Amino acid sequence: MSISTDRHQHILHQLEKQGSVTVNDLCQELSVSTVTIRKDLKLLEEKNLLYRTHGGATASNPYIADRPVNEKLLMQATEKQVIGHYAATLIERNDCILIASGTTVQYLAKNIVSQGNLTVVTAALNVAAELTRHNEIEIIQLGGIVRKTSTSVTGAYAESILKDFSFTRLFLGVDGIDLDFGLTTSNMMEAQLNRQMILAAQKTIVLADSSKFGKRGFGKICDFDEIDQIITDSKVSPHIVDMLTQKGVQVIVLNAA
Repeated sequence: MSISTDRHQHILHQLEKQGSVTVNDLCQELSVSTVTIRKDLKLLEEKNLLYRTHGGATASNPYIADRPVNEKLLMQATEKQVIGHYAATLIERNDCILIASGTTVQYLAKNIVSQGNLTVVTAALNVAAELTRHNEIEIIQLGGIVRKTSTSVTGAYAESILKDFSFTRLFLGVDGIDLDFGLTTSNMMEAQLNRQMILAAQKTIVLADSSKFGKRGFGKICDFDEIDQIITDSKVSPHIVDMLTQKGVQVIVLNAA
């Protein structure tokens, strides 16, 4: 395949199929140089057909803008409900868990059924509010600077409190999952708190609907070797699932139809 229009069609087809492509993969598939592929991607970006990234391209804008929590709560609500319901089944009797911030973990809180003496430590005010309806759940709210867009706390005080606890599981919400860059959020201080949460937990479970894949937030939380599991919905690209599996991450794909 040597004609430029054929190459462009192939690139766009792969983007539609996988959500993202890499320069190296395209070079092998099309038997052309990296210079040729980079020129192709630049031309397609100028036509608003893709977004270039470091080492490749994505079908949608990979950079996340922060949005109010009430607006995010309504986005992909069906998918978040399914993810939250499944995640709640992973909580065991007399568990001690840590819940980060975000709207997907709020759906987790909506679906929690208390078992024994469940203890929940959380950075999110909306999560704590959801759980107050359960008399049997012990809720510990982290303190610190309140981010109004996420109704959650950040800062050194919240990070220092975590040093006094050990958790069986961390349920982590993210703004972006990028195969090259890792897991991210739109706020630098929240990313730092999330890193401390990972250190405090025996197992890290990421709750992320399919719209989060191929996206990047400003603050990097961690690489994939620092998490254990991602729970998402069936709209995620099988290619992305395969790549994550190769990185050692267990991916649970749920049908949200």
